[in-house]
Amino acid sequence: MQRRDHHIGVLAVVLAGLAGFVDAVGFLTSGGYFVSFMSGNSTRLGVGLGSALEAGAAAGSAAGFEAALLALALIAAFVAGTVTASLLRRGVPERAKESAVLGLVAGLMAVSALLERGEGALPLLPLAAAMGAMNLAFEVGGDVRVGLTYMTGTLVKLGLRLADALSGGARMAWLPYLVLWLGLVLGGVIGAGLQMRVGGAATWFAGGLAALVAVIVGIGRRRGAA
Repeated sequence: MQRRDHHIGVLAVVLAGLAGFVDAVGFLTSGGYFVSFMSGNSTRLGVGLGSALEAGAAAGSAAGFEAALLALALIAAFVAGTVTASLLRRGVPERAKESAVLGLVAGLMAVSALLERGEGALPLLPLAAAMGAMNLAFEVGGDVRVGLTYMTGTLVKLGLRLADALSGGARMAWLPYLVLWLGLVLGGVIGAGLQMRVGGAATWFAGGLAALVAVIVGIGRRRGAA
């Protein structure tokens, strides 16, 4: 069981890094929107609607509604990805659940990369769906065991475990949460750097990594079941 938990921890850090990578790519591509951080997009939705209602003038109102519409579309795509991944998990054997979800993530990233040839924000939607799906890699009993694309809860747990350590509790229980957060930040650094260097090709890199992880996880699960 300890070995299994260790493997899950390593995989979670890798996938959190991938989420940071993809979010950085989406942020730079869209000029300030997110493909994994839906709290940020929810705020942008509210700001866009508020700005549109306050602007009054036709031009200002249109710009606000356009910003709100993009934020709403990204949120809807994220939720759709989560629903699709959850339904997929229910239709495959236990040993194939994680690899099936990660295969879906890789496929959605490939779709986004293909759409990069066009104009507009359309390529961002499959990326947001991929990030929604990726959180289901660690679904247990209908709940997400490890949140990969949002770190607010992780940072709260980090703070709680630090408080425990300072109060005489487990001294290092906070470390996994710090490592998970650092994984996302490092992924964002790499994603931003690669996006600025190679543009849309960065999405192909992310999709290839997701596919590779899906294969590795699938092989590991089959060996464990053998």
